[in-house]
Amino acid sequence: MKVSAQIWLARHGETAWTLSGQHTGRTDIPLTAHGETQAASLGRLLNGREFGLVLTSPLQRARETCRIAGYDAVAAVEPDLAEWHYGDLEGRTTAEFLSERPDWNLWRDGPPAGESIEEVAARARRVLDRCLAAPGPALLFAHGHLLRILAAVWIEGEPREMARRLALSTASLSLLTLEKQTRVIGSWNRVES
Repeated sequence: MKVSAQIWLARHGETAWTLSGQHTGRTDIPLTAHGETQAASLGRLLNGREFGLVLTSPLQRARETCRIAGYDAVAAVEPDLAEWHYGDLEGRTTAEFLSERPDWNLWRDGPPAGESIEEVAARARRVLDRCLAAPGPALLFAHGHLLRILAAVWIEGEPREMARRLALSTASLSLLTLEKQTRVIGSWNRVES
């Protein structure tokens, strides 16, 4: 592991489903007009910083955020950065699902007929390995739950417990880094004010 490891996390901008609270895993929906504005703000936060590796989820909301932020020319699509596959939860709100299963919890129980949190964490580990092998800092454009799980994996926490405690706004920028060889969250959930 490099002493100077830096992995920047950029969550995509707003979509219609982030507004409605619907779980958006593999449904490939675009940014809203406000989401495009947020992506431009994310670009201002990044301020043209150069990276040794830029990866984006294959889903258009992340790819468009990457493009608008100014990094599409250097970005590679990384399938492991796709959002959690929500199975039967896809397109539904937590409230709708709780009306049928009041004791259900996403972080404890996972999405029925979807991907387990362990499967998402395995994808996150592969992405982190790729970032650590990069010739310089890495920048990842991806999704809320996937990035929360990735951060939990980075700090060697149990994803089921740690990721649920890391709120992440649309078009936010976070930093995973090292402090005296210990994996830490250097900054979290920064948005342009």
